[in-house]
Amino acid sequence: MSSWNVVLWNDPVNLMDYVVWVLRSVLGRTEEEARRMMLLAHQAGRVVVDVRSREQAEMQALLLRNHSLRVTLEAS
Repeated sequence: MSSWNVVLWNDPVNLMDYVVWVLRSVLGRTEEEARRMMLLAHQAGRVVVDVRSREQAEMQALLLRNHSLRVTLEAS
């Protein structure tokens, strides 16, 4: 079974605190992890927020998109 990266892209629309809240709520990240991921996406343009099987990655991406975040998948 191959692994897929869930990639969060920089978000010029949503507030930083909202992105952190979504990462905590949807992915179960700690405040520190979510803030680090948000800042990496903000500074580098993107960050891998999870690595899962394709089916699980698609579900994570859907949940994040439902919260208006820009997310893509890529084979890892």
